[in-house]
Amino acid sequence: MVRILEKIENSFSSKQDFIIERGKYIYGVMNSNTAFHLFIPKNSSEEGENGTKRAYTIPFQDISAVVCDAEMVDYTHLLKEDSARLLVGHQSVIERIMNLGDTIIPVRFGTFAQDEDEVKDILHKGYCLIKDLIERTNGKIEIDVVATWEDFNSILKGVGEEGEIKEFKESLLSNPKGITVDDQIKLGVMVKSCLDRKRERCVQEIQNVLKGVSQDVKIHELMDDKMVINIAFLLNKARQGDFYKRIDEINTKFHDELNFRCVGPLPPYSFYTLEIKKIQFRDLDWARKKLGLLNDFASRDGIKRAYKAAAFSSHPDKNPDTEGIEKEFDEVNKAYKILWEYCQGDSCYFNEEEFKKNAIFVKIRE
Repeated sequence: MVRILEKIENSFSSKQDFIIERGKYIYGVMNSNTAFHLFIPKNSSEEGENGTKRAYTIPFQDISAVVCDAEMVDYTHLLKEDSARLLVGHQSVIERIMNLGDTIIPVRFGTFAQDEDEVKDILHKGYCLIKDLIERTNGKIEIDVVATWEDFNSILKGVGEEGEIKEFKESLLSNPKGITVDDQIKLGVMVKSCLDRKRERCVQEIQNVLKGVSQDVKIHELMDDKMVINIAFLLNKARQGDFYKRIDEINTKFHDELNFRCVGPLPPYSFYTLEIKKIQFRDLDWARKKLGLLNDFASRDGIKRAYKAAAFSSHPDKNPDTEGIEKEFDEVNKAYKILWEYCQGDSCYFNEEEFKKNAIFVKIRE
């Protein structure tokens, strides 16, 4: 059975000079091996018949990856506006699949595989994790809640009139020596601390109201001082109506103080996005030599001991007069991270034959 979706939002921008080669762009992984096609509009970079681009499934046992054929681009080098546009396209494909009722685990934005065989290898290596995540996320959705101060200037004015801050301001104004830079810094710290406490009280109250209808929360970074809360909630799809009722209650309570915005329902981007890591043999070989692991075998405990010894001997505090010691210390940490990610079990091998079996691994994005 083949299902067809039309008019999916743009997914890819025009071709760039840094394109390397053609591969498979991965959107997400589904709990199904049923084939379907998603047709993407004309102005994407990879066009098929009638100016369309096709996303489709590559199956492995009872799961499938949703992919499209595309030029392999390093997304970390994209301009901000290009990256934002592509992210919208990436998410739109995932969300359209979710809206059909299918459980899909998102894959990190900008993930490519070399070919169909590598996609299947990824599904094979991540199979147990993927099946576990599919079971955990079945029937669940994410809703993101953002709140900002209704009138930030009024909030700041009110903070400035609170007891301790007001008294300090008055003492500064009455000081015949005038206001120093240190005085201004101290006042700024006092205002920020008071504003943070006020924000925290709001956040705690909002979370207390919403946690009863959600299963998990993920707190995201605040974009600026005007933002009060930026939290993702994971909940059962059946509780969506209850969740929005409680949002309405909160909005009514804080209507003179906060503006609320909800985004959802979404796939569980904030909680269960898959990250596919690919290690190059040359990087692995460099990393083990950097930590002094010269044999073809090492245990995780051995890697940890080697790292502690190398980190201790190359720590800048231990070598304050050694030129280039900061770079050496950074390289030791980088080497440890490569080895620790590569060694998924209690031990691992570093020869090329064994490396090929473990060069790709799948994990939940941190």
